Amino acid sequence: MNYTGVDTLRPNLFKEMFPYSEIPKVVFNNIQLPMEIPEDIWITDTTFRDGQQSISSMTVEQMVKIYDYLHNLDNGSGVIRQTEFFLYSDKDRKAVEKCIERGYEFPEITSWIRANEEDFKLVKEMGIKETGILMSCSDYHIFHKLNMTRKEAMKNYLSIAESALENGIIPRCHFEDITRADFFGFVVPLATNLMKLSKESGIPVKIRACDTLGVGVPHAGVELPRSVPAIIHGLRYYSNVPSESIEWHGHNDYHSVVTNSTATWLYGGSSVNTTLFGIGERVGNCPLEAMVIEYGQIKGNTKNMDLKIISEIADYFERELKYEVPPRTPFVGSEFNVTRAGIHADGLLKNEEIYNSFDTRKILGRPAVVAVNSYSGMAGIAAWINGYFDLDDSQKIDKRDRKLLPIKKWIDNEYENGRTSNIRNDELKELTLKYVPNILGNEDTKAI
Repeated sequence: MNYTGVDTLRPNLFKEMFPYSEIPKVVFNNIQLPMEIPEDIWITDTTFRDGQQSISSMTVEQMVKIYDYLHNLDNGSGVIRQTEFFLYSDKDRKAVEKCIERGYEFPEITSWIRANEEDFKLVKEMGIKETGILMSCSDYHIFHKLNMTRKEAMKNYLSIAESALENGIIPRCHFEDITRADFFGFVVPLATNLMKLSKESGIPVKIRACDTLGVGVPHAGVELPRSVPAIIHGLRYYSNVPSESIEWHGHNDYHSVVTNSTATWLYGGSSVNTTLFGIGERVGNCPLEAMVIEYGQIKGNTKNMDLKIISEIADYFERELKYEVPPRTPFVGSEFNVTRAGIHADGLLKNEEIYNSFDTRKILGRPAVVAVNSYSGMAGIAAWINGYFDLDDSQKIDKRDRKLLPIKKWIDNEYENGRTSNIRNDELKELTLKYVPNILGNEDTKAI
């Protein structure tokens, strides 16, 4: 295949945006691109590949269990559509074999391999239909890592893709460092040539746009190569890549991983790549659970996904993998919907919707709760009791209930005597059963 890119003797490193001695710059061009959300959008997972590189190595049994969890979370919806594995070691291959034996439709098992003939044969022998292949596309990587020219890199990448297609495997081409790449000089020509190979072979060729350093920007009116909207729009309109063949893979170096992934959906890409709880190298990948919630907001529903499974997965990670989910992590942290402010507790007591944006008890199995401290007041105590004992509207304790006074006095004495920590659940439970002896509800319910 003829090379149709813009070759250059000197790398284009976009030093006006990435001076290195300073924080990267956002350059605006005020070009407004149309939002075009695909009818079908979905999530892919790389917990077993990119994610696992950042935590203690998983056993075969642990990988299979987490795969089961992903399947149960998806619950036949097809929203969590794929998950990828390494195939390098005996352990990885054994895990893949056991997961394949499950026979699940979702998530589909894909792989990530080194680009050589032996690995292609391995993918085919294991019955895997799609594999990821690294295709670094910025001049930082082409010139300084691979020590190639653009023309040499292009020829190498297209040869790799042809080998995959000859083996009947769908190549998922990982455009590494796309947010620092010459978009029209290299990215568009490479994507265009790959689409030609796809047409000739009759096999889909996918492109995973990788924001390797997390420098992508989700805002409209931003100059390439940092603009996520422009990258997704450009792949579709300049290289004729169909939406279903575009996937975004982001990192969170600049706190933009969720908004960048969402921008991919908004501007025409069908797929976003994630890991459970955002695990991954450096600051991590896009959290799968965050994109489940984003999906619900954009589409207006979560199909039949079982979102309560998210909390089960978090418990499993902490118990079995010794991975501590930060307490304030949205949707999954132990304190994501725990309030300490007395005025907030009073609001929750009057109407939960004042300080809770959706029914976290119904959707995530996590009721809004109150941590009791020196600032909680009677409202905080009442709100804790109602949440912990899972009392319905007819049973709820009012903040003016005089039975709360001795509990409040005990708490005040604790802090007057120098205590600084929150009052523990077991302490509050004992006090409640002592001073509110006829309380109804499930006293074994543990809300936090």
